[in-house]
Order: sequence, then structure tokens, then C-alpha cells
Amino acid sequence: MKKFLCLCMTVLLIITLSGCSGQKEQRVYTKEKPLVLRMALVDGEATCYYKGAKEVSKRVYDKTDGRIKINVIPGGALGGERGTVELVMNGDLDIATSANSVLTNWIPQMAILDQAYLWKNSNEAHAAVDGAVGKLIEQEAQKKMGVHVIGYMESGFRDVFSVKPIEKVEDFKGVKIRTMQNRYHMAAFKSFGAMPVALPFGEQFTALQQGTIDACENGVSGCYTNGFYEVTKNITNTHHAFVYILLCMSDKSWNMIPDDLRQPFLEGVKEGCDAERGYLVEANADATQKLKEKGVTFHDIDTAQLQALYKKEAAAKGFTFDPVWQQAVDQAIETAKSM
Repeated sequence: MKKFLCLCMTVLLIITLSGCSGQKEQRVYTKEKPLVLRMALVDGEATCYYKGAKEVSKRVYDKTDGRIKINVIPGGALGGERGTVELVMNGDLDIATSANSVLTNWIPQMAILDQAYLWKNSNEAHAAVDGAVGKLIEQEAQKKMGVHVIGYMESGFRDVFSVKPIEKVEDFKGVKIRTMQNRYHMAAFKSFGAMPVALPFGEQFTALQQGTIDACENGVSGCYTNGFYEVTKNITNTHHAFVYILLCMSDKSWNMIPDDLRQPFLEGVKEGCDAERGYLVEANADATQKLKEKGVTFHDIDTAQLQALYKKEAAAKGFTFDPVWQQAVDQAIETAKSM
């Protein structure tokens, strides 16, 4: 009887251990039955951002031999940037794309990236997220949000689109300009003498048309793809802010990726994001040409003067930033000098 009980207990132990080991095994994905992920994008199919997101999907597919497939869902079909980031945090969406300013709701240190005239050129901006600043973002995103920041696309430098020409600082006086709900961007335009107004993105065209606002700001390619040239015939090359588009992945979805595919997956994402940066340059150049053909005039302005005005306003408002993040920003500027 004792031998029989021992045998039963041994069999039960083997079954239990087998079950435990089975739970730890990761699912095997193949080209025929891949891991399918959804990526939300607020921009439409006519944009370089959609083209970039599709390139991320293609590179990941190639790098993982078809074992991971990303379906890009554009046009805000799954919600806005903040909403889709929250879906990712809850594990209800695989990947969200979002401007860096949105993540300051959870990672306040990231506000350092919202400053006007932070970067002199794209090399500095890239050195930041591809280096120490990117590492800080990724660490904080995992700790505070439970998400993995896996890549950095961008919408780049922003310029001003206006009904009346803005060629010098004095021309900003009294101009009602739509900005994002961002204290640093709003402080910048206030320092220029303008009257910043926070409006949802989708309301800009009508507001310009009806005279509720006199100007707005965004990337040059956005002026063309969103049709702003129909109501604004002037673009001023202010280059006042730089915006990143972060790819945020849920922890649940990250853990679904087998260990042997994680590095190829990240390599594919990185290659796709790098390609998007190139597409943005092409899109801005193409949009500039097409906008000129449609009667839009481009104006240069003294950006050094604008920067000085913003720095004075920032000092008056007491804008300060985490010293660790400031050090990472300074490091990026130094790194860019050798690029």
C-alpha cells in the first residue's frame, strides 16, 4: 500500500512539474502562423508617418522571417494619441504611436524635450533619443507606465503658417496662433508677442477660415497634407520646436515575443524608424515645392532673436529640469558635434 501511494505521489509530482514547465514555454510562431500585432497611428495614409510605420512593419517582418507581423491602423481609427497610449498601458493594444509631449503626463521629466529651440539641428535631436535621453525615456516608461518604448519616429521641426506674412519678430504682435496644449510652446509664442490659443488639431482649418485664429504651427509637410495652404498663404521658417513620435508597446505584447526574436524585432523597428526620418525630409522638400506652386510664400526670420526672447521668458517663469535629464541633453549636443 505504501509503495502504491509513493508511486501515485511520484506520478502526480511529474504531472505537476510538466504542467509548470509547459506554462513557462513561449509559443512558437511561424511564417504560416505569425504573431500579429496592431499599431495605432493618428495620421492618415497620405503622410510620411504612415509610410514610416509601414516600413517598420516591413522591416520587422523581414528581420523575423515572417514570424512577427505588424498591422498598421491609421487615421486615428483606434483613438487619439493619449487614448491609444492608455490602451497600451492596459494591455488592450499592442503598439501606440504618440508625440513625446503626451508622455509627459506620466513622465514629467520628458518636458525638457518640449522646450523651444532645444536643438539646433536634427543631428542633435537624433543623438538624444538614440543615446542617453532615449535610455532614460525607456527606463521611466517601463517603471511608471509599464510600457516598452521600442522606437522613435518623428515629425521634426515645426514652422508657423499664417494668414498674413510674418517676416520679423514685430509681426507676431497680437497674432492669435493655435498651439498644442503645451506650456513651453505657449510660453515661446507669448515671448514673441503672439497670443497662443490651445485648440484641438481638427479645429484648426475651420478656425483659420473663420478668422478665430490668425496662424498655426506644424511641420511643413503637414501644411500640405492637411490643406492649410487653402487658407494660409504664408509659412515662416521658425523651426521653433522638434517633435518625436514614440512607438509604445504593451508589456503584455512584449512578453509574447519569443526570446530569440526580440533582438531581430528591435532591429527591424530601428531600421523602420530611421527610414521614416528620411521620408520626412523628402516629404518636407516635396511639400515645399508643391506649396510654392500653390502660391504659398516662405519667409525667413531671425531665429536667434526668437531664441533669446524664449530664454528670457523661460527664466522669468522659472522653468527648470531634472539634472540627470539635462546632462543627457547636453551629452547629445556634444555627440552631435562629431556627426
